[in-house]
Amino acid sequence: MKSYEIFREMNPETALSVFQFLRDEQREVYTASLSSLAANRKLRPVFLQRKPGRDQVAWMAKNVKLKGSEEVAEQVLQLWLLKAHADLLIAFLEGLDIEHDGEGAAEDIPDTIDSDKLASTVDQLLQDHDPETVAIYLHTFQLQRVGGWPEISNLIAATPALQLVEPVEPEPESKTEPEAVEPEPTTEPVAEAKNDVPAAEEKPESSEEPKEDSSPPAKKSTKKKAPAKKSSAKKAGSKKAAKKKDA
Repeated sequence: MKSYEIFREMNPETALSVFQFLRDEQREVYTASLSSLAANRKLRPVFLQRKPGRDQVAWMAKNVKLKGSEEVAEQVLQLWLLKAHADLLIAFLEGLDIEHDGEGAAEDIPDTIDSDKLASTVDQLLQDHDPETVAIYLHTFQLQRVGGWPEISNLIAATPALQLVEPVEPEPESKTEPEAVEPEPTTEPVAEAKNDVPAAEEKPESSEEPKEDSSPPAKKSTKKKAPAKKSSAKKAGSKKAAKKKDA
């Protein structure tokens, strides 16, 4: 697990406490970390320094989770553990018979670790310290060597308390009614389903006889009346011609 991944998996409140501790107790480290994270995001440090302290801490705890912040994240974790939890580090190193400087830092760590001593030491640490802090320390300790120590990896895999998992907040219960479930589609063939539907042309029989329409069609009446006008005009013309002859 990479250093920025440790910040991703730890409790968000713990991540905030890390940077708040640096701000209160290790001001130079805090300022340097702020400048480095700002440079990663191509921001001027003064832009963040003008923000209230609480906003600065929240911004750093958020941006240290980015992949590009791996180097800063590792330095922050190491300094936080050395300065805030030196007693935990000393108990771990002494339990494994590893020489240290009296403040929790060791220069010469053996290539192999006794599994029995490791199990008993970590079990005692989980009783004396916050389990999440113990888990963070073991994951950070693994960063001192490529691939870490297999004995520690096996112990972490077998111990749920050492497996960092970001807590998931439960979703609020919905007060709305559940959606209705749609009925399953029918399996009958489409052709058979059409047979059950009555034909659109079928109409119920009526006991009343249809009434005849006595009025002639409008078009036919106009055609018949037109010749009648022409014949009457011809008769009128013939009568006038007969009168002229008699005269």
